Amino acid sequence: MAPRANWKGFLRLSLVTCPVALYPATSDTEKVSFNQINRKTGHRIKYLKVDAETGDEVTSEDIVKGYKVDTDTYIEVTKDELDDIALDSTHTIEIDEFVPKADIDNRYLIRPYYLVPDGKVGHDAYAVIRETIRSMDKVAIGRVVLTNREHIIALEPLENGLMGTLLRYPYEVRSEKEYFDDIQDVKLTRDMLDLAKHIVEKKSGAFEPELFEDHYETALIDLINKKRSGMPITAKAAPKTGGNVISLMDALKKSIANEKDAAPAAKVARDTDKETAKDTKAKKPKKRVEGQREMLLPISGKGGKEAAAKAATTPKKAADKPVRAPARAKKAG
Repeated sequence: MAPRANWKGFLRLSLVTCPVALYPATSDTEKVSFNQINRKTGHRIKYLKVDAETGDEVTSEDIVKGYKVDTDTYIEVTKDELDDIALDSTHTIEIDEFVPKADIDNRYLIRPYYLVPDGKVGHDAYAVIRETIRSMDKVAIGRVVLTNREHIIALEPLENGLMGTLLRYPYEVRSEKEYFDDIQDVKLTRDMLDLAKHIVEKKSGAFEPELFEDHYETALIDLINKKRSGMPITAKAAPKTGGNVISLMDALKKSIANEKDAAPAAKVARDTDKETAKDTKAKKPKKRVEGQREMLLPISGKGGKEAAAKAATTPKKAADKPVRAPARAKKAG
């Protein structure tokens, strides 16, 4: 099943217009998530919407939006009133200006989206807008309405498509001054900086996100699989502390010594990860049912006990690299 677009409308640059669809470029749906359950019954917890004063349950048709102006005073705003102030950009991304990408402060970035032609028409206009932005080496700034709120969106070419990044408004970005004003002005010696630079050079490399591993996610899957198979859960020993640091210079020197000892093993690990990533990328993924997350052990049920017992004898290495289903698009807000 193809992902569902979060928004559909038109992209317009002056008189050049084309129908487009907006899809989220990222997803958290493949992360392990939990439900809250009743410890005594094992049943899932259900939340009810109740009146804060009477405690009575309130039906959906009786719930409206309210803006709090005092402790117990709210200004009621209806859906019709919100629809009346809907903005013109609800169905159109109007490109207002072009700016250098370097001018956009990273603090203003929210989340990325893919903007693609919607349907069989408009590909020529889409290509004209895309290549115009590419040739100018700038980012197009426009506006888009998602979940009834207007957002600033920055558009830039990405291969043969366009990537749009939602931007924050100035009132959403806090000033750094209230946090950084109390930082002491420390004078560092040349030797300290040279040692620190040496450590950085030893750790420098190319940005390869395919080698990133979510260790906590892997540990969660391992924990769930052990509990499903009835394996004992042992508490992890507390990490050893490095002791008190005598001086910053001693810490830098010790860091360099540790880096020299760890360098050969780290290089082997990186090379292994790269080869694994290449092999994984070369293999065509198997087709799965949409929304199914493949865990390492079968769900308990018919044949579950036998399968779990068999899985329990499988070496732990099987849980080191969990297999995941393709990411699904989810409705954005």
